[in-house]
Amino acid sequence: MNAAMNAPAWDPAQYLRHAGHRARPFVDLLARVPDPPGAAPRIADLGCGPGNVTVLLADRWPAARVTGYDNSTEMLDRAHVEHAGPTPGGGRLDFAHADVRTWTPGTPYDLIVSNATLQWVPGHAERFGEWIAGLVPGGTFAFQVPGNFSAPSHRLMREIAHSARWRDRLAETLRHDDAVLEPAEYLQRLTALGCEADVWETTYQHLLHGEDPVLDWVKGTGLRPVLTALADDPGAREAFLAEYRAALREAYPATAHGTPFPFRRIFAVARKGA
Repeated sequence: MNAAMNAPAWDPAQYLRHAGHRARPFVDLLARVPDPPGAAPRIADLGCGPGNVTVLLADRWPAARVTGYDNSTEMLDRAHVEHAGPTPGGGRLDFAHADVRTWTPGTPYDLIVSNATLQWVPGHAERFGEWIAGLVPGGTFAFQVPGNFSAPSHRLMREIAHSARWRDRLAETLRHDDAVLEPAEYLQRLTALGCEADVWETTYQHLLHGEDPVLDWVKGTGLRPVLTALADDPGAREAFLAEYRAALREAYPATAHGTPFPFRRIFAVARKGA
């Protein structure tokens, strides 16, 4: 959960309200990651958030020394309290403050992963070369990012932010639909760096429950810049939410069984040459 251009404030409790749905893409990503070359691998998780998926790395490789990096104090505090410490397999799980926009590997890593973070980092593909250079021979760089910036959830958010009522306060707040690259572009970038790359996409059909569940979802992630920008004006914040809530209800109508929420994600696993 690293900084966007407008440095949104993060709320771990809100983010974790949909933890099961949010964790599934990371599980699917890890299923395609080969075992690191070292017996006690060093692993970096860029944008670890509250650490709820970072622990899956320690579960998969019990002897690993895993470090989760994030620039949100709120997220790191939650991760430290709930997850930091030695692991049953002789490894260790730690968390540290870092900004993905400037982070560089200080020591060789067997695996560098990032889960739903790079979309917050403008020009993130330009960092791939430096990160891959920080892998041991045969090491892996793997990530997943949302690929739904043209979906109604994000498009409506941008349209309202750019409307006459809100543009003076919010026009520069939100990311645009070029926040991530298309799968073919990621494939080209990674293979050009000498990696054996596996890139794919999946659209999950989440079935959400509760009142205004799509709004509740984006309050934990994509809407954070707006909530941060309007934090000092509760009246304006509620007015924006009311307008956005109405648009989401029309775009994602509830059914008798819940509210369907399609969510496209892009995955990449790049293995460095041995």
